[in-house]
Amino acid sequence: MPLVLQSFLFWMMMACAKPQTHYPSNNTNTTANNNNTDIAMNDTGKNFSWLALGDSYTIGQSVSEDERYPAQTVALLKADMIHVQTLQYIATTGWTTLNLLDAIAAQNPHGPFNIVTLLIGVNDQYQHFDTGSYRKNFTTCLEKAIVLAGNKKDHVFVLSIPDYSVTPFAAGSDTAEIRKELDEFNAINKAITLSYDISYTDITPLTQQAKYDAGLIAGDGLHPSGKEYAKWAALLAPEIEKVLK
Repeated sequence: MPLVLQSFLFWMMMACAKPQTHYPSNNTNTTANNNNTDIAMNDTGKNFSWLALGDSYTIGQSVSEDERYPAQTVALLKADMIHVQTLQYIATTGWTTLNLLDAIAAQNPHGPFNIVTLLIGVNDQYQHFDTGSYRKNFTTCLEKAIVLAGNKKDHVFVLSIPDYSVTPFAAGSDTAEIRKELDEFNAINKAITLSYDISYTDITPLTQQAKYDAGLIAGDGLHPSGKEYAKWAALLAPEIEKVLK
């Protein structure tokens, strides 16, 4: 066959060949940090992302990472074949609503997230913020959460502030006044949350049971134990399942 004809046939075969497409494998590493969220797919279905916003109750002060309420909720969801691939926290012990807003602005998390939870306010009460400031700042926190959930309000979940008046930490304080103030702050965050038609999980009554069960309090005498967080997860998981299933 003449060389010119051979060359022509070779280039015709190359032009007709199908290009290869590379898909991520099931063992693709997914890194969760404050700047990047990469959600992969696997054979069991969708993998979801979760951004947990809050303070010491979210980060799980004095308990192990797998005992935090978001982590325990993830475990319950996994048992029901709902897989959270990325669990990201913006939460630190001692944060007020203002601290959380500053951290969100500074860290600029990349959404949208399939789940966004918000639990904030105990330090506003403890540091004697007035209820007007809390109302304003909590509303802004909630609006930020909605944006981070891709403006899908049904993917945002708010939890009430725990009642620490029953803990050993508060034993030397005016516990009746603490409870009264926490009730006022919770009335505010509940009213705002429901006005936005967003899920509200009231975990406060559960935390009050620590008055009769020391096992619900962590070793620091203030924060919830993993046993307490498990109770929150049991309430929250069914609400999340309704949205993600």
